[in-house]
Amino acid sequence: MLTSKDRASLRKIANQLDTILQVGKGGIGEQVIKQANDALEAREIIKGRVLETAPAFAREVADELAQATNSEVVQVIGTKFVLYRKNKKNPKITF
Repeated sequence: MLTSKDRASLRKIANQLDTILQVGKGGIGEQVIKQANDALEAREIIKGRVLETAPAFAREVADELAQATNSEVVQVIGTKFVLYRKNKKNPKITF
């Protein structure tokens, strides 16, 4: 579980990141989950975006993806969201 200080640090890091994951009209399928898992494994923190055609709101998508990838939602603002999962073998972000 992330503390408020951890979230603040992660938000600061995420502010500089490019959006690498997009969820569209297909919603969250196996491919999106796999893409998120691979990105979290490589980077620990990812920024995603929910397109207007998506069947759900950004908060719902972020929560569902977090559950599917065993990660945590750092923040949701508008159509963008940030997910974090610590890489136990090779951590890149330290608090």
